[in-house]
Amino acid sequence: MQITTTFRHMEPSDALKGYAEEKLERIKKYIDEPILSQVFLTVEKIRHIAEVTITAKGVTIKAAEETNDMYSALDAVVDKIERQLRRYKERLKEHKPSEVVRERKVVKSVVEAESIEQRKEPVVIRSKTFSIKPMSVEEAVMQMDLLHKDFLVFTDAGTENINVIYRRKDGNYGLIEPSKA
Repeated sequence: MQITTTFRHMEPSDALKGYAEEKLERIKKYIDEPILSQVFLTVEKIRHIAEVTITAKGVTIKAAEETNDMYSALDAVVDKIERQLRRYKERLKEHKPSEVVRERKVVKSVVEAESIEQRKEPVVIRSKTFSIKPMSVEEAVMQMDLLHKDFLVFTDAGTENINVIYRRKDGNYGLIEPSKA
């Protein structure tokens, strides 16, 4: 497991870094190697915030906890990650894995719109390429929940079409599928 620890607004501490690494060792039983973990430890006045992002085998999980003590924040965030991974592992057991996995590359762009009076074309200010693996709608909802996102673009494992799942304001989910016309 590769762990990167970043300290924000505080002095780097080998004791905290070691404690985080020791706690993150518990998640190895839920995910196969290679695991990339990023730990962000932040102090803002009296708030101690621990954020963890874990990436392994195409799965990304994020969690954050805030307490008045950094050690208890680390304990809480690792417990939260462990619960999410346990839930993810149980859901994976319910689904049959697809035999052929074809990944697609997708480019995400952030566009900056100029004022309406100027009426110019929007300018792309950031672009990101990532691969999307085929998954079922249930897996896409689970991945979206693990990432704490409001929408997710994915390839449907059955049809191999690119779909979008999104969280509605009423708490339910919406699915955008291409038409077969």
